[in-house]
Amino acid sequence: MSRPAPLTRWWTSALHAGYTGLARPVMFRYGGGDPEAIHDQLVPALGSLPAPAARALRTVLAPPWDPVRISGLTFPNPVGLAAGLDKDARAPLAWSALGFGFAEFGTVTPRPQKGNPSPRLFRLVDDRALINRMGFNNEGSAALANRLTMLGVERGNGVLGIPVGVSIGRNKLTANENAIDDYSRALRNVAPVADYVAINVSSPNTPGLRDLQSRRALEELFSELDEVRRDIHHQDPVPIWVKVAPELSWAELDDVVAAAEACGIDAIIATNTTLARTRADGGPLRSAKAAETGGLSGAPVTLKARQVVDYLARNTRLPIIGSGGVMSPADALALREAGASLVQLYTGFIYSGPALVRGVAAALAGAPLPTRSQEH
Repeated sequence: MSRPAPLTRWWTSALHAGYTGLARPVMFRYGGGDPEAIHDQLVPALGSLPAPAARALRTVLAPPWDPVRISGLTFPNPVGLAAGLDKDARAPLAWSALGFGFAEFGTVTPRPQKGNPSPRLFRLVDDRALINRMGFNNEGSAALANRLTMLGVERGNGVLGIPVGVSIGRNKLTANENAIDDYSRALRNVAPVADYVAINVSSPNTPGLRDLQSRRALEELFSELDEVRRDIHHQDPVPIWVKVAPELSWAELDDVVAAAEACGIDAIIATNTTLARTRADGGPLRSAKAAETGGLSGAPVTLKARQVVDYLARNTRLPIIGSGGVMSPADALALREAGASLVQLYTGFIYSGPALVRGVAAALAGAPLPTRSQEH
């Protein structure tokens, strides 16, 4: 596809300037600067957007049509909303209107839970980053499924205009030896409304969760979930993706790949947030909140996520979704060149707004897909 026309570039630049110069300063000061306060107001506000307004907004913000097909799904453009921003699917119609080519809700657990005590979300403006220790706060997988069902969403019917992903995890109080039961129950709840289901075994904010990334644990989990999804949909089981941590060694990533390939997992998301506290150049973080515990996202993760994508691309034929540190169109393009078929945004979207979605989609529209994306 061709590069964006000058008018498109002008509009994207104007959109970016309006967000960063006007909207973002107001949001960053809201609630005394508490990022969770504005999040808890903004997402429901987006969810209240009437359908005609959502369609009009989509017309204004529409990125290039650049379909990618993986896991049997067609994505109208390769830019997705990462899990965590809209955990309970409170604004499902808004993400397509804002230009995203798919949206991943969650992470949800089989039983509702409050998550960790507040404050638990921190902006590191000087580092263009966030730290969160939310702890899978959510209303439960059944509540999410019910909310989407009330909107008429069913797997494969395209009601939202984009594919729907749902990230699932175990409850905090569930021991790892019982984690399979949690994931199975959550999968059964969300499979009727999800075009794909992402398995979150890599959040740093649920004690012991990352221990499930060992090969043995993954093979047991994946095998059971494969049986569950085939029991739900005999002929056409829902695709399952797995999200990995950026701290995994190459040998540990090899174990993830081996388990995923052996058990029919359809794609790998790389990566989740990190426990590291350094910038991409190896230097210390500059922000006052850098010492807060939790998962770090944003610019400090950009290079590490790219390295993990590159390693996975050279060691598996499974499609890879690049997630982590996409702060600019150039970052997304680098992930595509490293081997990512799709990319996901979260922290970059907080800092740059809808212009980033549009800019990333435009940048990727001219970039060749990895050879593993055989269905495009």
